[in-house]
Amino acid sequence: MFVDTHCHLTLLNLEPYNGDLDAAIMQAHEAGVSKMMGISVDLDDHIALSEIAARHPSVGYSVGVHPCEDPAMMQRASVETLVKLAQSEKVWAIGETGLDYFHSTEFVTEQKDCFARHIQASQIVKKPVVVHTRSSKTDTIDIIRAEKSTHGILHCFTEDWETAKAVLDCGYYISFSGIVSFKNAQDLRDVAKQVPLDRLLIETDSPYLAPMPYRGKSNEPKYVPYVAKALSDVYDKSLEEIAFITTQNFENLLRMQA
Repeated sequence: MFVDTHCHLTLLNLEPYNGDLDAAIMQAHEAGVSKMMGISVDLDDHIALSEIAARHPSVGYSVGVHPCEDPAMMQRASVETLVKLAQSEKVWAIGETGLDYFHSTEFVTEQKDCFARHIQASQIVKKPVVVHTRSSKTDTIDIIRAEKSTHGILHCFTEDWETAKAVLDCGYYISFSGIVSFKNAQDLRDVAKQVPLDRLLIETDSPYLAPMPYRGKSNEPKYVPYVAKALSDVYDKSLEEIAFITTQNFENLLRMQA
């Protein structure tokens, strides 16, 4: 069984399911996906995600603000607010937070401050922080270290081994998306091969970044086995072994009390 550790359930293309998200989730189950974590990008996402999680025991969710959100939304994400929203047992993580200088360098200070607050909230509630980084790896690592963050996921990993090693040394897990299956992603597969198996996670980041052979199409949780298949080739392990390892890793991450 597989775990999709990062999917945007409120953003999925539901046209194939006549608008029925529950049908999309059932399709994921039929594909062998035993759990999925719906990811918040703003502080209001938790409303819909909590309703989805209430209907589906297999679904948990995160609370947080994406670094590309409006600065006013980032400012709303105080430590106190994040801690309050994270009290439900169905809240499995804090985030998606982090830094993104690819889309904007206009609000770098706001991004950094918001990221630090997410880490602080994660430490209080003892739940992992989900970190996004794009064109910002140095500052991302610096903040993780400065905040002494040891309980988190660097999601949709596309960076170099130096970055991977830095967050692994902090105690983080590394999650790969469908990008690792792309034909032009050999450099990323070379990095993935160096990641210890006990720190490996898989995700779709759906509706984005559909893995091969669905690249270019709308992504959804039922495609996460294709990410696992790409990694089974990288590690020279069976698909079943990668499924077991990554599922166990996610369970270990949720049990951590760092």
